[in-house]
Amino acid sequence: MKKGIILWLIGLIMASQLPAQNWDINTVKKVNGWEMHDLSRGLSHSGIILPVGIPTAMGIYALIKKDQPKLKEAIYIGTSVIEALGVTYAMKYSFDRQRPFEKYPDRVHPIDTEDSPSFPSGHTAAAFSLATSLSITYPKWYVIAPSAVWACGVGLARINQGVHYPSDVLTGAAIGVGCAFVNVYVNRWLNKVLFK
Repeated sequence: MKKGIILWLIGLIMASQLPAQNWDINTVKKVNGWEMHDLSRGLSHSGIILPVGIPTAMGIYALIKKDQPKLKEAIYIGTSVIEALGVTYAMKYSFDRQRPFEKYPDRVHPIDTEDSPSFPSGHTAAAFSLATSLSITYPKWYVIAPSAVWACGVGLARINQGVHYPSDVLTGAAIGVGCAFVNVYVNRWLNKVLFK
């Protein structure tokens, strides 16, 4: 009886993955066809430039002005992004999923190409980590709303470029948000070490 239930559950799990994969590739094909490729390229590049540049600029400013609270904020935001990228790249090489344009060259036309595995999206993880950590640090609507819209735009751009599935983007977003929240507690310890 137990063996039958286990086999039934395994079959159910495997069967549930088939429509999910179809949804994934069908969504990529549809979004890849949208004529927004120049915007996608810009958003995609900003998904790495801003998560690195903003905490770096904040840190440099804080060091020049000798502003310890601002330096703590820069470290929190920067380490959130670093953690998100670390988790993402560890998962990428563990799962080793082919990118949509590689697996379905007849259905997806890449706007840009990438060499690393597809799952999860590192650009999206970095964007959501930056957006979430900025929103936690500066909880004002004029920080939260543009940050969230931009991070969602980065994820959509990655799908439009044909380099990620929606499941890659959603997982990257979850990693980015999760790392920003976990890093609130990690930075309490880090601040004690760095600033005594």
